Amino acid sequence: MKYTLGFSPCPNDTFIFDALVNNKIDTGNISFEPVLEDVQTLNEWAMQGKLAITKLSYGVLPLVLKTYAVLNSGSALGRGVGPLLIAGKDAVTENIEDYTVAIPGEQTTAHLLFSLAYPKARKKIFLRYDAIEDFVSSGQGLGVIIHENRFTYADKGLKKIVDLGDFWEKETGNAIPLGGIVVKRDIDISIQREIDGLIKKSIEYAFANYPQLNDYIRNNAQEMSEDVMRKHIDLYVNDYSINLGEEGKKTVKKLMDVYQQLNDCTIGYDEIFVS
Repeated sequence: MKYTLGFSPCPNDTFIFDALVNNKIDTGNISFEPVLEDVQTLNEWAMQGKLAITKLSYGVLPLVLKTYAVLNSGSALGRGVGPLLIAGKDAVTENIEDYTVAIPGEQTTAHLLFSLAYPKARKKIFLRYDAIEDFVSSGQGLGVIIHENRFTYADKGLKKIVDLGDFWEKETGNAIPLGGIVVKRDIDISIQREIDGLIKKSIEYAFANYPQLNDYIRNNAQEMSEDVMRKHIDLYVNDYSINLGEEGKKTVKKLMDVYQQLNDCTIGYDEIFVS
């Protein structure tokens, strides 16, 4: 059985899935067709039900729960790992609402966290995450950055206004749920569980060989330095990635509650996770 598997080319994802898609662990009768795309594209595809298994932003999860369930392995959660709101070094930022803010996708967790921190901000545009630093550098407005841009914005003369993840942690007391791995509900539950276990094995294999960086990670890392690759992995791959556990699941459910509050809606999510 072959299943499509979507994830980003960022080092945290290629680190997680390398062993799974490159035959470094025994996957039995299951094989995977990897599809590497930026997270906003994956979010849009998830709303279309395009892939069997996919990485997505937890911010889009409420919109796809009828189609997908969350796997226990592969997530990006943690503390001190949230998106950053940045500005040009000379920007005066007392009134965030006066600025156009570039956000890495409408359905991203970054957008949800920004909306929680700045509910009155309405001047938003949505760009690929790797275009936001240039948007801010060119004086067009502010930006919300994710992924490796957390490690590069200062070198480009930009400054942090607020850590949106830190805001979330103080408001809720929870870790920050950034992204998860979901599987189509119409796949047999025994196969869902097997896929979950294989992702866990893939992560364990990766950690067993870390801090060595292989060609799969390097070749997809968009010319970032090895130091930035390792910082990226260290920040986003952790014990929650191996297994969400009860604390991780509680954090995801909290994000669902905040989504409902911000959007004045009700979503049914009695069965979010593969069990």
